[in-house]
Amino acid sequence: MEPMRVLLLGAGGVGSAAVAIAARRDFFEQVVVADYDPGRAARAAAVGDARFSAVGLDASTPGAVAAACREHRVTHVLNAVDPRFVMPIFEGAFAAGAHYLDLAMSLSRPHPTEPYRRVGVKLGDEQFAAADRWVGANRLALVGIGVEPGLSDVFARYAADRLFGRIDEIGVRDGANLVVDGYDFAPSFSIWTTIEECLNPPVIYEHDRGWYTTEPFSEPEVFEFPDGIGRVECVNVEHEEVVLIPRWVNSGRVTFKYGLGREFIDVLRTLHKLGLDGTRPVRAGGVEVAPRDVVAACLPDPATLGDRMYGKTCAGTWVRGAGKDGAARESYLYHVVDNAWSMREYGHQAVVWQTAVNPVIALELLAEGAWRGSGVLGPEAFDPQPFLDKLVEYGTPWGITNR
Repeated sequence: MEPMRVLLLGAGGVGSAAVAIAARRDFFEQVVVADYDPGRAARAAAVGDARFSAVGLDASTPGAVAAACREHRVTHVLNAVDPRFVMPIFEGAFAAGAHYLDLAMSLSRPHPTEPYRRVGVKLGDEQFAAADRWVGANRLALVGIGVEPGLSDVFARYAADRLFGRIDEIGVRDGANLVVDGYDFAPSFSIWTTIEECLNPPVIYEHDRGWYTTEPFSEPEVFEFPDGIGRVECVNVEHEEVVLIPRWVNSGRVTFKYGLGREFIDVLRTLHKLGLDGTRPVRAGGVEVAPRDVVAACLPDPATLGDRMYGKTCAGTWVRGAGKDGAARESYLYHVVDNAWSMREYGHQAVVWQTAVNPVIALELLAEGAWRGSGVLGPEAFDPQPFLDKLVEYGTPWGITNR
């Protein structure tokens, strides 16, 4: 197997955390950190390890991505930028003959007349439409391999393989008790991505109905999170797990609910009401700028908040059905990261670190040959046990609670 050479696109919070995590591993030959801002790429790559280098790169065109892959003899592209760049990076990797991984999938487009009842273009549809090309080229596009999607999907496959004989419902549930000192409102993840997933029509899957949509922030429920996080109200949000899990795991129903909190929901609704969630440029004072980009520029960079944050974040997958013995079973498979731990051990805040660790593990499994495949595949397409074993090996255990 040829030595692994990675092009890591995006030197923001997640990309920088991925560098810090990968620097402790020896499965790769080179990681080239690329960003539109070459200075940011250089800062992310400055970990005192000759295996890391930095370049400036505009990832908005497939040609630029392909050229960078060829110049640096890249075998694997890791896409850690906003999902609006998924398709040019995805196509650029394919053109260069590289394998591809991402944390978020190609963007959805709501149904033109019934957005809160019927799906339009779903998350990932553009990528799955290219699956045969990737199979024919014997190349792998491993999509949705962050924490959610990603680890949550691994949990779903593990539950189906090891814990359940029948699954009636899978519900990904994300909650936290994180607080940022000194800010009334400071999202711990990319606000661009957060607006996208929270204000689009959430997708739900039912075995007898297929995929359909509902209103944003619908079906609120109070979910009890482990490790002292406690009860958090969660609401429906658009997310990749709902389109990924049913492709490989047989379940009566699949949902994704996020513990946002009332204030966060009110802010997002206000942004939407004022049109500040828009992505099309508007003219203001002689310049053109997308309103959502203005919102992002006005908020603190999530990567810089770690030393002001405290608390824990939890990602997990709740499963209800019948166990292998046929008896009723309800389990929550989860992963918790304490911000104090991630800052002390890696210098990165909990949310971005928890996202970044998963693609690094996936790259190591691909380098070792423990995971292999071709086409456009989600995390559910692979054996979950090697992944979960690596998670523990990386010093960050996972757990199960039975309810």
